[in-house]
Amino acid sequence: MNPSLSRKRFLQGSAAAVAAALVTPQAALANTAAASTSGRAMPLTPTWDKTFPKSAKVDHRKVTFRNRYGITLAADLYMPKNAVGRKLAALAVGGPFGAVKEQSSGLYAQTMAERGYVALAFDASFTGESGGEPRNVASPDINTEDFMAAVDFLGLHPLVDRERIGVIGICGWGGMALNAVAADKRVKAVVASTMYDMTRVMSKGYNDSVTAEQRAQTLEQLSRRRWTDAANGKPAYQPDYNKLKGGEAQFMVDYHDYYMTKRGYHPRAVNSGNAWTMTTPLSFMNMPILSYIKEISPRPILFIHGENAHSRYFSETAYAAAAQPKELMIIKGANHVDLYDRLDKIPFDAIAGFFDKNLKAPA
Repeated sequence: MNPSLSRKRFLQGSAAAVAAALVTPQAALANTAAASTSGRAMPLTPTWDKTFPKSAKVDHRKVTFRNRYGITLAADLYMPKNAVGRKLAALAVGGPFGAVKEQSSGLYAQTMAERGYVALAFDASFTGESGGEPRNVASPDINTEDFMAAVDFLGLHPLVDRERIGVIGICGWGGMALNAVAADKRVKAVVASTMYDMTRVMSKGYNDSVTAEQRAQTLEQLSRRRWTDAANGKPAYQPDYNKLKGGEAQFMVDYHDYYMTKRGYHPRAVNSGNAWTMTTPLSFMNMPILSYIKEISPRPILFIHGENAHSRYFSETAYAAAAQPKELMIIKGANHVDLYDRLDKIPFDAIAGFFDKNLKAPA
């Protein structure tokens, strides 16, 4: 990607669009799903509405659980067929940032269930079918907690060996996964696929290109936006995401090709033509979530990134900062969103091998 990509262009981009520094106060409120009245989950859709086909090798059901903040999270639980009489290793799967469990995280979870794991794909707080108000707001603290709450759920499941739990984080949830695992010592191994560090990109822009003056201006605008929202009694939202106008950078086109076409569109996803609140970036801009990445050690990390991804530097710098054991796998010819759903690009054999080794049952 071009290092000189403007701050404004960055703000218009899918997961990165959450840094709404230059969004005008006149932005229209987003058309989102009806909000829940508390931390309760939204009504759970009874039909299969995923962006990928249902596997005949896996049992699936919808579940809910609460996080430490009292928000009820909605999730899809995938289990191998005939998984009875033995306890299995389990995986909590989240992401991408601005996506829902019916998209990439569900695909990863179902595929890993085909390979013998109990796998849980969940909607983040305030998004999808999970509870919380206002809708479509993110928090590095609460979203990190969402992963930990998923580990709570898995560890209480009667068919899960709670000493053999791993985590998979995709895109911006790769960074959340690393932050969660650094603190949550119950997790034995973590995969970060096509990761973003959302706190870094929101506070510094792509390739850390935002100046101190631009950052101060952003915080000034967002701070004053709070008074407007408070006076209105509801938050304003950024312009709808991933609607191309022409002239966008290639990675923006790639996001559109996933989130706004039959390939990956889902009406509940923030990135599928909806938007985050304008003030979402505030809590990200002074909370660097990878400060304690070394504390994941001695538990292993597998970073996976596309060779041609605009976001590749996030994995490379996180890998450099992490302690051993760690591995960085670069997928030849892949871009950022290829690792959302391209079965010929996502290295599921390597992911399964990583967890088979590191979540192995004791002899």
